[in-house]
Amino acid sequence: MAALLLDGKALAQKTEQELSARVEALKTKSGGQTPILATILVGDDPASATYVKMKGNACERIGMGSIRVEMPDSTTTEELLAKIEELNNNPNVHGILLQHPVPAQIDERACFDAIALEKDVDGVTCLGFGRMSMGEEAYGCATPKGIMRLLQAYDIDIAGKHAVVVGRSAILGKPMAMMLLGANATVTMCHSRTQNLADHIKQADILVGAVGKPEFIKAEWIKDGAVVVDAGYHPGGVGDVELTPLKDRVAAYTPVPGGVGPMTINTLIYQTVDSGEKSI
Repeated sequence: MAALLLDGKALAQKTEQELSARVEALKTKSGGQTPILATILVGDDPASATYVKMKGNACERIGMGSIRVEMPDSTTTEELLAKIEELNNNPNVHGILLQHPVPAQIDERACFDAIALEKDVDGVTCLGFGRMSMGEEAYGCATPKGIMRLLQAYDIDIAGKHAVVVGRSAILGKPMAMMLLGANATVTMCHSRTQNLADHIKQADILVGAVGKPEFIKAEWIKDGAVVVDAGYHPGGVGDVELTPLKDRVAAYTPVPGGVGPMTINTLIYQTVDSGEKSI
């Protein structure tokens, strides 16, 4: 059977057209105001700078505003907290993104948690995670929320299915498991210390690879007809899952690149537009 390609790039492009229309409508209604995303980049990590630039470009494409805050490598936790507080108090800022990772001397968790809940469009605060886990309103962590939007767009049935998430990071594995649980899947979480990992993966109707190691999850571990979501990206254009042998025997899969990646930035922008609409 030919597997369904879960094309995140195509969905992101389609969503950007819809978001452009929403931003235009908001401008008309409010006398020219647009949603604004503030990005904070601390230090000079080139990969982080590229990600921040991509996010700024996405804002530009849909006619939304962005503020780029750059802080030196020597920034202290107190200085970063003061900057976040300033953005929290700025009524023209509707979303705040603190680019991960920050330099080692900074308490990243304290800084994430200082972001106001209504501006936490990247879904990184403990409060946002807790509210989302309890089924209350909050912005979801951008990558897992992007995955959920992708599954929903392609009418992938989640309720009652056995989902296996490999990886337990605070911004991907853990929120992914809670979102799948919220959509009525039965969820197994696996990680670096899981025993008999292959046996767990063989049970998956829906598999999410979020372990951060190239092709760590082997094709032979995955059953026929499964839905495979690969959230990894590594040099050479490979993900966390050995995808090539799977393409003619699974029900659906995300390509690498072009699957999960575009949905992460798209979800950040989507949630900022939502925050702007609520605020303006």
